[in-house]
Amino acid sequence: MQIGEAAKATGVSAKMIRHYEAIGLVPAAGRRESNYRDYSGDDLHRLGFIRRARDLGFSMDEIRDLLKLWSDTERSSAEVKALAERHVAELNAKIVMLQEMSKTLGALVDACEGDHRPHCPILDDLEGGPHRHAHQLS
Repeated sequence: MQIGEAAKATGVSAKMIRHYEAIGLVPAAGRRESNYRDYSGDDLHRLGFIRRARDLGFSMDEIRDLLKLWSDTERSSAEVKALAERHVAELNAKIVMLQEMSKTLGALVDACEGDHRPHCPILDDLEGGPHRHAHQLS
């Protein structure tokens, strides 16, 4: 299967497939006599695995570790669980940070009249850097 077909079958763009090959997440595809890349079912399965891991927010390094664990039939599921638990903790920390950002920006939006006047608390806050008006908005 050529790269365009592999991309369509897996939902991973041809550009990303080439990138994954370049960084070693996916072995370089075999080549046909015409020099076109030729992807096998195993390649597609691996690309699908990577896509799902990316959809869940795993980093490239984490995906590399997951792929090693996936291919290691001697590994324990405890290793996989530990990696996933660390990722869940990172996601939860990001959620808290995003909620704080949303709260701050929401307060700035509420403080802005949004009328024809040039005064804008949103721009004032951005100009002054983080936390300049935080005490006034809380």
